[in-house]
Amino acid sequence: MKYWGLALAVVALSAGALAGPGHHQDNACKSGPVAQFGRYVGDWKIEDEQLAQDGSGWSAGSGARWTFECIGNGVAVQDHWRPNNGGYGTNLRTYNANTDRWEIVWAAKTQQGLMHITARQNDEGNIVMDVVSPKPPQPRRIIFFKPDADGWDWAMQWSQDDGETWFDVYRIRATPFKD
Repeated sequence: MKYWGLALAVVALSAGALAGPGHHQDNACKSGPVAQFGRYVGDWKIEDEQLAQDGSGWSAGSGARWTFECIGNGVAVQDHWRPNNGGYGTNLRTYNANTDRWEIVWAAKTQQGLMHITARQNDEGNIVMDVVSPKPPQPRRIIFFKPDADGWDWAMQWSQDDGETWFDVYRIRATPFKD
């Protein structure tokens, strides 16, 4: 498993080098399976909210800026998460045609090591992501909902019954970022 993370890091560096500094090949991520995440390529203003731990209600988050780019002429989609209250995180998303799944690695300043995630687009066109490792204490998934004319929604969900039912614990609304 250690080698998997190292391999993805090498792919990320190689893909970035192929694109060249400041050169984004967004159209390479607009067709085929890569378009599943390619449709999020862009610069997004994030409004977020989180469920209270006791389930009593929702509170607004500090927001963020989330940018997605196509790298390596369609090899991967990489995003950069920049919360308004500081910090940084990045995902590298590659499509595996052999398994019809996305292989994703997440790294953040606030996290030790890498998180491995898999994803698949469902029949409704939403992308459902499952955390593989490190194994969370309870089942957790993330859903990227299909974009609409004004942006897109995202939800982190937990299950307390081994995936029979799910409930939102964190939600995002993304709209185009304007300076």
